[in-house]
Amino acid sequence: MGHSSDKDGSVFPNLCIYLFDQDDQRQNYLQHILSFVEGDVVVVDDISQIELSEQSRFNCVAVMVGAGQGRDKQQAVVRDLAESYPNLPVFQIYDEQEGTPQLFEGLENVIGSFKLPTLYDDLMALAHKAQVFQELKNPEAGSSRPVELFRSLSGSSRATRQVNKMIEQVADSEATVLILGESGTGKEVVARKLHFHSVRRGKPFVPVNCGAIPGDLLESELFGHEKGAFTGAISARQGRFEMAEGGTLFLDEIGDMSMPMQVKLLRVLQERSFERVGSNKTIPCNVRIIAATHRNLESAIKNGDFREDLFYRLNVFPIEMPPLRDRVEDIPVLVNDLIHRIENEKRGSVRLTPAAIAALSHYRWPGNVRELANLIERLAILYPYGVVDIGELPEKFKPAAELIDTTKLPQVSLEGDEPGTTQNAPRLPNDGIDLKAHLNSLEQSLIQQALDESDGIVAHAAKRLHMRRTTLVEKLRKYGLQRQTESTGI
Repeated sequence: MGHSSDKDGSVFPNLCIYLFDQDDQRQNYLQHILSFVEGDVVVVDDISQIELSEQSRFNCVAVMVGAGQGRDKQQAVVRDLAESYPNLPVFQIYDEQEGTPQLFEGLENVIGSFKLPTLYDDLMALAHKAQVFQELKNPEAGSSRPVELFRSLSGSSRATRQVNKMIEQVADSEATVLILGESGTGKEVVARKLHFHSVRRGKPFVPVNCGAIPGDLLESELFGHEKGAFTGAISARQGRFEMAEGGTLFLDEIGDMSMPMQVKLLRVLQERSFERVGSNKTIPCNVRIIAATHRNLESAIKNGDFREDLFYRLNVFPIEMPPLRDRVEDIPVLVNDLIHRIENEKRGSVRLTPAAIAALSHYRWPGNVRELANLIERLAILYPYGVVDIGELPEKFKPAAELIDTTKLPQVSLEGDEPGTTQNAPRLPNDGIDLKAHLNSLEQSLIQQALDESDGIVAHAAKRLHMRRTTLVEKLRKYGLQRQTESTGI
């Protein structure tokens, strides 16, 4: 079986599209453009016509649903696909005159929309995105990444969306990326995600912590050495640049690199070649450099601790990782993902009440996501398969917990609806209240009650809350509650 390649020689998957659209013009157009990547189009009008075993010769199988069918029929098809083929990526297709369709809420298998007519690069991006989706859904795939790889980029906060957008923009380019941010924010996670979503993902991802390796050993670590190059060099050894050939070299804590090593690294970036220690043989290198640091490099330049020319070589595309305190609305989803990781690794499980999660959202998190991950692991050990409420949180979270405990709001008596009657209502505390956190906590509590009373069946809980099922599904994701309702079939 042959593979189609793009202009850089990168191999893309052969693509099979199941098309739910009876428009002859669209069918012919898609069949024509897919022929360029040895792809195929199978027109169907019912999911029972999907036969994956017949498509085994394709590297990637996806579904496109036409907007011209009418939203109700389109939505029914997409929901049937989510239930019967959850690992099949689904795209909504549309013509320019139809406008961009509104994606269906609450369905993870709908991963994007596709405009006709299209460009070759857009088709390649679609194939790439569909393949990544299938690999992540299939942990048996050799090139797939574990779920925990992307955990610190979970969430829908503005800061997280901005980082993910920047990753999407630069991942498939050859630009050098400099990731900035405090310790524990997930800089290596960003680097791995950049590699995974690039055309180099089939090649090695090699991390080096420049701050953890003594300066006199870092040169050998990066460039390798020949036998006898120095005391203790009893045999020749490859360096990280050679190990990463064709792939990505991640230089973590680049701000801790000594000035002599900065000069040598700059030369490699300029000439795309290097020599092992103890050798004068020049070795060409084809690696993408991603660097990261928690230091302020511009201040380091002023202090004479970092070379300005190296800074501009590395700072082609900067990505600044937000601290967790600036993306607290992501904490419910992060907690859910971290629990999922522990469960996948067979290290037990734990659950947190909405009030406990709300308390975590008021903490400052000096250790960022790493500190949150350590907390969840600690709770899973202390309360295996238990439910952690505010009272079970470590002491340092208690002051934050008191701010949002809705049961402790003072009460005030107000005149009732009927003459001569009174009613109790929550009173605004003297020092005020975080209204958003209070309402979120109340909403989470009521949703959890509805789920408990409905035996975890989302449709029944939605009726009790007088809301649409899809709206409730979105709120479950927002608050990280879906892992607590395995019987929902979400």
